[in-house]
Amino acid sequence: MEEINGADVTWVLVSAALVMLMTPGLALFYGGLARSKNVLGTIMHSFMMLGVISVQFVIIGYTLAFGPDVGGIIGDLSWFALTDVSATEAGPYASTIPHQTFMIFQLMFAVITPALITGAFAERAKFSTFLVFILLWATLVYDPMAHWVWGGGFLGGDGLGALDFAGGNVVHINAGVAALAAAFVYGKRHGFGRDPMEPHDVTMVVIGAALLWFGWFGFNAGSALAAGAGASNAFVTTHLATAAAACTWVGLSWYFSGRPSVVGAATGAVAGLVAITPAAGFVEPMAALLIGLGAGGLCYGAVRFRAKIGLDDSLDVVGVHGVGGAWGSIATGLFAVAAVGGADGLFYGDAGQLGKQIVAVGVTMGYSFVVTFALLKVLDMTMGLRVSEDQETAGLDSSQHGERAYVLDGGAAYAGIPVIPEGTSDAAPSSSGSGD
Repeated sequence: MEEINGADVTWVLVSAALVMLMTPGLALFYGGLARSKNVLGTIMHSFMMLGVISVQFVIIGYTLAFGPDVGGIIGDLSWFALTDVSATEAGPYASTIPHQTFMIFQLMFAVITPALITGAFAERAKFSTFLVFILLWATLVYDPMAHWVWGGGFLGGDGLGALDFAGGNVVHINAGVAALAAAFVYGKRHGFGRDPMEPHDVTMVVIGAALLWFGWFGFNAGSALAAGAGASNAFVTTHLATAAAACTWVGLSWYFSGRPSVVGAATGAVAGLVAITPAAGFVEPMAALLIGLGAGGLCYGAVRFRAKIGLDDSLDVVGVHGVGGAWGSIATGLFAVAAVGGADGLFYGDAGQLGKQIVAVGVTMGYSFVVTFALLKVLDMTMGLRVSEDQETAGLDSSQHGERAYVLDGGAAYAGIPVIPEGTSDAAPSSSGSGD
């Protein structure tokens, strides 16, 4: 049995901190894309994940996701409330770091995944229902999916053999398809397609994207779970794919709109980060460039298609995370090379690996969409998903949180914020086709 290695512990803990930073980075990215009256509400959705999901994960989520396998479906309750999760001895998933170190690294993945979904229903979600939904979703969707792929379940190395280095299926496809379900069930924002809904602070968007890019090195390279060659390769492939996707998106926006979009550069970078995530530890640098090129083109096309059909996925979670994650998972089956990650893809002689990746993508999409749709429908019938039309018009910052992001009137009295309590106007519109 290997001994605990200080360098590995240091790298994984630093990586956990980098992944933690990604959630506030996402909050800024999403917050800048929202309208000014909803920036705090949008940021709050992501920021609260650090509190709510952290508590959920240490009590029940970790043992469901990574506990001893039960039938390839779920972990048992052996590690409920971190029972026997040692701070001094290694666990079953990494032999040179303490079990607790592995747990806290995985906790940060559990935090950011539901935060990604929130971009689909930004600017219209009732905060109380949102909290209940996110707890249920983490327990019923994220935790089982993590077990299926990483925890000894039926999709990963002990079952089907699908490859997912750092979360293409578990994080991005999972969240992206859940976002699609959410966009359907929540319905359109009032005024969608009629009123201006452009990003209110592009500077904030770019800062958020930059923090995501920075933190993603921990997300991907940290998933090597050791300070070694695997982490180095994942670091390099992550950066190259991101750079290629950002350039591709800017080029496409320049060609089709006549201007190189700043928001497009930031969004393209995120698309590249998403796509390389499942492949980072399995592919070589030149393949990463191709994956990033594909991500920039496919995700750009998906976002344009979403706009064309009128789907109100507020911050384009489906097009970036759903499509980007699916492309990255399939590309892993194309470009994986055994010399890097121990498995070959189609282009290196193993067509079967591509088939495994496609099956895993299909299972992830089907499960996430069905369970998410059902959860939201039940919550809509019981608690109501959306704020009232008056509250949405006033903005979530005032109606849900009683605060405002910007004081632009010389510091007028705080009491002047038009807080609209729940229940003072007509019931929230039905989320099935409620938008204009």
